[in-house]
Amino acid sequence: MRKISKIIVTAMAAALLPAMAAQAEELISIGFAQVGHESDWRTASTKSCQDVFSEENGYDLSFVDCDNDEAAQKEAVRSFIEQDVDYIIIDPIIATGWDTVLTECEDAGIPVIVIDRTIDDSDKYAAWVGSNFKTEGLAAGEWLAAYAEKQGIEELNVLTISGSTGSSAQIGRSEGFNEVAEKYGWNLIDEQTGDFTEAGGQEVMENYCKSYEGQFNVVVCQNDNEAFGAMTAMDNAGVTYGPGNDVILISYDACTAGLEDVKAGKITADFECNPLAAPFVEEVIKKLAAGEEVEKEVYMVEHWYALEDQIVEFEVDGEAQEMTLVTDEVIEAQY
Repeated sequence: MRKISKIIVTAMAAALLPAMAAQAEELISIGFAQVGHESDWRTASTKSCQDVFSEENGYDLSFVDCDNDEAAQKEAVRSFIEQDVDYIIIDPIIATGWDTVLTECEDAGIPVIVIDRTIDDSDKYAAWVGSNFKTEGLAAGEWLAAYAEKQGIEELNVLTISGSTGSSAQIGRSEGFNEVAEKYGWNLIDEQTGDFTEAGGQEVMENYCKSYEGQFNVVVCQNDNEAFGAMTAMDNAGVTYGPGNDVILISYDACTAGLEDVKAGKITADFECNPLAAPFVEEVIKKLAAGEEVEKEVYMVEHWYALEDQIVEFEVDGEAQEMTLVTDEVIEAQY
């Protein structure tokens, strides 16, 4: 009897194997080479992809945290090619040096979707999904001009803690803000990289507080984590910041913790960089799978945040900008 039962179970298992194999084949395989885990923004970006490209949603996601190592990121992409995944997602650590590996993806017939940061030396990808970093920089600059005028501040002496040197986010935000600064004749004292990390922001700001004591009234941090570190450094140096204090503190990303600091009167204004690219990427993949044409660049909706007294009217490239009042409800809804 046991032998018969065993035979029946074995037969049932054998019958199920083709169905199980077919089900596995139905999953869309995706390789995602992420920059790293250096910030709250990056964590939200990773979670967005993991949530959208889950097995429950019909995907088999291979995820690699490249820990800000350019060579490791290209190695990860080549590994995805060897795995013969259906699609590859890349958030490039730096903007250059990609043509060879993207050619390899193209030769393998694997479409690549670039998110967040851009690739400047190759166009061998299906689409890019992300933010206009120069627009973010222009918005921060034009906001500062309007806010300084409202406050009667005639002289602006600016220190910048930039993101990872050579990344498209750093390049775009610096270009945009510096373009506005040049237009209005502001004094750009110094710009040093904090690599988008809290520790980096604190280290750079500690050096600034020593080297430029009493010489600055604006600090621009190219992401919230750098701003968190800069605030610690200024606290330790006895420099006050935020609305009504010694220093106007500007940040980018507008993560939950960043907006909490806006509401607390620490960060004067925060300019969003939307990390939730995955739903937009999924739409691109669906169109590619259906043989439809996709747009080469897909921009996500973003917002500029401040408290009521810091909300001012300003334009970017002739277009009026809307600012969002930071409330508990806004913070709760943020990533």
